[in-house]
Amino acid sequence: MEMTFRWYGEDDPVKLEYIAQIPGMKGIVSAIYDVSVGEVWPLDKIQALKERVEGVGLKLSVIESVPVHEDIKLGLPTRDRYIENYAQTLSNLGQAGIPVVCYNFMPVFDWTRSDLEFELPDGSTTLIYEEEIIRRMDPKLGELALPGWDTSYGEGGLGHILEQYEQVGEEQLWEHLAYFIQRVIPAAAESGIKMAIHPDDPPWPIFGLPRIITNKENLERFLNLNDSPYHGLTLCSGSLGCDPNNDFVDMVRYFGGVRDRVHFAHLRNVKITGEKSFRESGHLSEWGSLDFYEIVKAYTDYGFDGPFRSDHGRMIWGETGRAGYGLYDRALGAVYINGLAEATKKAKASADF
Repeated sequence: MEMTFRWYGEDDPVKLEYIAQIPGMKGIVSAIYDVSVGEVWPLDKIQALKERVEGVGLKLSVIESVPVHEDIKLGLPTRDRYIENYAQTLSNLGQAGIPVVCYNFMPVFDWTRSDLEFELPDGSTTLIYEEEIIRRMDPKLGELALPGWDTSYGEGGLGHILEQYEQVGEEQLWEHLAYFIQRVIPAAAESGIKMAIHPDDPPWPIFGLPRIITNKENLERFLNLNDSPYHGLTLCSGSLGCDPNNDFVDMVRYFGGVRDRVHFAHLRNVKITGEKSFRESGHLSEWGSLDFYEIVKAYTDYGFDGPFRSDHGRMIWGETGRAGYGLYDRALGAVYINGLAEATKKAKASADF
């Protein structure tokens, strides 16, 4: 398992040099943030990012993400131009030697929470999702704005694009995803890039919008859209694990060990607090609803050697910055996961001896 860390570029309050000091750190997960969604990423910008990362002794392990334009998800006639641009971006990333691209196919909204600074009993703050609060929110009124969301919706704004999605149900979204996959995966394969779709977060419909990358059955359906080994998954324990119907350990063993299609791993813990409600906890197993020992053991049992990153963390020790993406708690999570990986690998080696 290759330990990596999300970095949002020079504007990130978390310095790249500090990330390099985390024991066991190997790589960086980042992106180009000053190119409009749907436009081609220039090769020189990609190379400059790679050189900046390599300058502190790390590698640019994963691009997260190359956003998919809403016209593609909506299946509009303009989608072909944006797909061509996406393929060219992959070609440029391939020329720069980038091995993995993480992306998602969530309509309009990326990860969604009802509170970004929920205070826990110990004084730390975390991200939470409460279904009742979300139901009372109206995104058309501009009540929601979370880090990483694309707000470049053009004329008519968010209300207009939500109206367009009124004609798109789950099956239509599957059709639009299949159209995208069949045209992009050949370009990725030619460029030597493993494409790793991220599950929907949370894994159920929100604001009347369909979500389809949500459970084992749908992940299997997704993989069956294309048989290329470059067509795969980002398995996110927090996204899938907040639905108690999802057996995440089983997903790791099946999609990783059997299908060999896990190209990237997001590891974080969540505490389920009610129906379709959860809070993000520290990574320690006893703090959440997920058994992190069993999760990491599932990865090491089948020999996963790809990149992983400790996902969203709490804000602790007075740190301020991008919600969920402070340095301290994510660093603690990273070394905790690395410790579990070492322990489970040695236990497996002893059992095999």
